[in-house]
Amino acid sequence: MAKKRLSPIHPGEILEEEFLKPMGISQYRLAKDISVPPRRINEIVHKKRSITADTALRLGRFFGIPPQFWLNIQSRYDLEITEDLLSDRLEKEVQVLEANTA
Repeated sequence: MAKKRLSPIHPGEILEEEFLKPMGISQYRLAKDISVPPRRINEIVHKKRSITADTALRLGRFFGIPPQFWLNIQSRYDLEITEDLLSDRLEKEVQVLEANTA
């Protein structure tokens, strides 16, 4: 039986559910407080945009957490999505390097 994985969680969902809602911060206020266009935050929350290094630095400073947190969850999301899309092709197209036992 194949393992069934949970769908990857977009960083925008984490931003909204773990930070904005519990803290009572609107998308508009966050955008203004970190000096980015409100559309950027809206697109991140609605899973239409990735978190860039620039945005990670701003979010990190605002929330008092390392910017690497935001980049890590973005990177993990990207890897999981790409793995789901390419898994069958990778097995066919990429050979595993075998150690030289000579």
